[in-house]
Amino acid sequence: MKTSITFLRAALLGAALIASGCYYPPPAYPVPVAAPASFDRSFSAAAGAMRDQGLAIGTEDRAAGMIIGSAGSATVSASVRRQADGSVRVQFDATGARDPALIDRISRSYDARMGR
Repeated sequence: MKTSITFLRAALLGAALIASGCYYPPPAYPVPVAAPASFDRSFSAAAGAMRDQGLAIGTEDRAAGMIIGSAGSATVSASVRRQADGSVRVQFDATGARDPALIDRISRSYDARMGR
């Protein structure tokens, strides 16, 4: 009888130790949560990306969601639009650009400003 009680106590102690080893405390730092980009943040990032690449901004109409900049003979426009699902769509277009990589550089600069 004493042996079975000792065995039972040992089994309960072992089970308690195993169960206590499975607890993970919450992180001590905030965990970033992906949130949809806001219109204002996207618009500012698009204008900043164009400036980063040396374009002079001639038109910056937040209400219409349009930014137009130029560098030499190149004209680049950015269109910032709210979509039905609440997301924001940003599109860059260039005319007269002699540098085929200009739009790519602006896009990378935009992504960097958006933290992507």
